[in-house]
Amino acid sequence: MTNPDLPADPGGGLHWRAMTEADIDGWHQLIHRMAAVDKPVWTETKADLAEAFDDPANNPAECTAIGLDADGTARAVGRVYANAGSPVAHTWGGVDPDWRRRGIGRALYAWQADCQRRRFGAAGITGGVLRSSTEEHDPAHNALMTAVGAKVVRYFTEMTRPLQEIPDAPLPQGFVFVDLDPGDSDAVRLAHNEAFADHWGSEPRDERRWKTLVQHPETKPEWSISVVEAASGETVAYQVASFDPEYKNQSGYDEGFTNLLGVRRPWRGRGLAQSLLAEAMRRFRAGGMAHAGLGVDTENPSGALALYTRMGYVPTKRYLDYELPLT
Repeated sequence: MTNPDLPADPGGGLHWRAMTEADIDGWHQLIHRMAAVDKPVWTETKADLAEAFDDPANNPAECTAIGLDADGTARAVGRVYANAGSPVAHTWGGVDPDWRRRGIGRALYAWQADCQRRRFGAAGITGGVLRSSTEEHDPAHNALMTAVGAKVVRYFTEMTRPLQEIPDAPLPQGFVFVDLDPGDSDAVRLAHNEAFADHWGSEPRDERRWKTLVQHPETKPEWSISVVEAASGETVAYQVASFDPEYKNQSGYDEGFTNLLGVRRPWRGRGLAQSLLAEAMRRFRAGGMAHAGLGVDTENPSGALALYTRMGYVPTKRYLDYELPLT
């Protein structure tokens, strides 16, 4: 179905419609104008934006909106999306810095909430929530979340460490490292889904979403590794890494980043995560990186925050996850 109910015009003079793939360039330019003011650690690439138009669970004609000025320039964009059957939906939204403080952001968020209420209703889902992530030091975004009645439900921390010295954490006997093959990594996908089954907010990655991750332009297969148990041949742990060439513009240094790290429950407590991180650090440094980085749920049930602290990582930024019940 299409969605004729686009954001209400709060007086900003924008023309609203659903997005198409022809809007990717304008959307990307808007993101860079926002980043120049907001200075986020990370911004979406065109490949990230293109994914919105290759998602069978989220029809862009139904769940995207773009606000254009009289010259056809993108001044505001919003998207709402959810995995099929999931009671949790997510938002992405932004307003051009020159067009802020006109009520556009609040109107856009209200549209996202209404859009997802209809989507939940059509899918027969009750008790659904709308989840939004903000940087802690983004006062405008956090003020909007408070104003609409959303509540903080989780905190995530970005961490980094220099690579002059690397911890000694050899792989335990009976296990071997295997380099990630983006074209043949389903065993790693299944290991990830199992490892994160007990993690808050995690949902299984299907083959399409996994392919998008491992074939993303910023993913570094040569830095990404799995741990295989020699006796059984099972993939029991993994680390998927990336490099954002724009990261240095905000941080002042290059960083190899661990996107995903997990150990399947039966193999936890054997030091495999430490071994993976140390090996990743060696690969990052060999690739010319000055730092290693990662992100962590501060309430991770496996004690990840304590592990990363012992491995020398220190916090750099914190993110807040908000939820709005859509009853």
